[in-house]
Amino acid sequence: MTAGRLRYLPLGGLGEVGINMWALEWNNQVLVVDAGLMFPQEDMPGIDLVLPDISYLLQRQKEVVGIVLTHGHEDHIGGLAFALRKLNVPVYGTRLTLGLLKPKLKEHRILRESDLREVRVGDTVQLGPFRVETIAVCHSIPDGVALSIETPVGRVVYTSDFKLDPAPPDGNPTDIERFRRLGDEGVLLLLSDSTNAERAGHSGSERDLHGPFEQIFTDAPGRIVVANFASNIHRMQHLVRMAAQFERRVAIVGRSLQQNFKTARELGFLTVPNGVVIPLEDVEKVPAKRLLLLTAGSQGEPMSALTRFAAQRHPFLNVRKDDWVVISARPIPGNERMVHQTVNNLYRHGARVFYSEVGNVHVTGHAHRDELREMLEAVRPKFFIPVHGEYRQLLLHSEVARETGITEDRIAVVEDGETVELDRESMVRGEKIGTGLVYVDGIGVGDVEQVVLRDRRHLAEDGILVVTVTLDRDTGSVRAGPELVSRGVIEPELSTRLMADARQAVLASINQLADSHPELGMLQEAVHDAVSKTVYKQTRRRPMVIPVITEI
Repeated sequence: MTAGRLRYLPLGGLGEVGINMWALEWNNQVLVVDAGLMFPQEDMPGIDLVLPDISYLLQRQKEVVGIVLTHGHEDHIGGLAFALRKLNVPVYGTRLTLGLLKPKLKEHRILRESDLREVRVGDTVQLGPFRVETIAVCHSIPDGVALSIETPVGRVVYTSDFKLDPAPPDGNPTDIERFRRLGDEGVLLLLSDSTNAERAGHSGSERDLHGPFEQIFTDAPGRIVVANFASNIHRMQHLVRMAAQFERRVAIVGRSLQQNFKTARELGFLTVPNGVVIPLEDVEKVPAKRLLLLTAGSQGEPMSALTRFAAQRHPFLNVRKDDWVVISARPIPGNERMVHQTVNNLYRHGARVFYSEVGNVHVTGHAHRDELREMLEAVRPKFFIPVHGEYRQLLLHSEVARETGITEDRIAVVEDGETVELDRESMVRGEKIGTGLVYVDGIGVGDVEQVVLRDRRHLAEDGILVVTVTLDRDTGSVRAGPELVSRGVIEPELSTRLMADARQAVLASINQLADSHPELGMLQEAVHDAVSKTVYKQTRRRPMVIPVITEI
């Protein structure tokens, strides 16, 4: 790294949706912002969670001065418990953000030793060479902040997740005036949210949902079930108010939702009239027309409350005829099939379903193109890097930046690990650093590598064939076998000829090598290749072939 240059390090969230984490580095001192997680894609069999790789931060010469959190969504704080096991540094966040974080740290048994420091909107904190100011932004969760970071070469502004809703439910809009004043003072680099860079116009207001929700509450013949993100406190508040207005009782279904509801209520971010919320075990005592169920699982997650409710596999509550179910969230890219599966199950059991395709029941928490343009025009940065999103979203956001007058040479579209170095006058691409996805499988963190996932996909697609052979140690001749056992390759009755041909191929390959007294590894390779070729020739499949050779 060049001396006297500020280094921007994208560790996650650039090139995919989720695992948002990045850092600034000056003379080996590093400020980290956010530490999110991502839920697994369909091509990650058996994986529970995906985390960013923080190995760069753990290098001996690097001094991490602190981690600043912008808001309490999983894709910004969900990976922190895993990071703090290796990085014992101060963590800064607003009251609700830390409130939502604490149960996660407690679950991982690291809450007691964690150094959590609360900041309020508008506070400034000095962390090594970085002076960090928090700025109010409106998003789908209260107490979210953007960051203005003064560095030795200039100011870096990070919008985090934001939208420009002039009249949000909690009365705390994005402080666009503060962004304008920062623009007047001069901003070296703007990092801005690209999640909705494909969507024209404005994102709309949470208040736009009032009419559609009112209609649903007025017309529903029985229970109303609403699924949304467990951290969308604004939406929960809206629904609790509607329930009180229409004299419905509210039951909370799902552990994550119950925890966030409790935390937000205790910290004063959720106002709940007395007697409105009832315990889950009391739902049968309330008439169907007087009940609202709030549930997590809007993304069709296999073990979530809504998915089990829809498939009639929930221990307490299952879908019934005449239920009206509202999925108040848009599917994250990659989750569409799982969400539609849940919708199909709900319809199958007699429910009526309102979701993004058939009802105005969700408003995004992320700015659309007009708002992204307004943010760029307010901040007027010298350099611009779009963040948060898949590659096409980052690229489309860079187009918006060009429309506002930022020239191409002052924009960098980068993905995870592609560093950028800045001084007061220039921005250049730096070296690529090691980043990637760390997989959590059960209690194992990072012990499932790409090769393991590749093997799982291989097994799922083409099955497995185990070949066992017993050889004479002295002569190298076959004493028993070869025996072939297959799972998931082909129907046994269809495979008689195939198995016979594979046995012949194994015997031929062993006999060919017998005179040269080969090592065990060479024999295994020969058996593997002989079986693979035979199976591929007849079936055009490539099962995983495992040779087991014993010498006696």
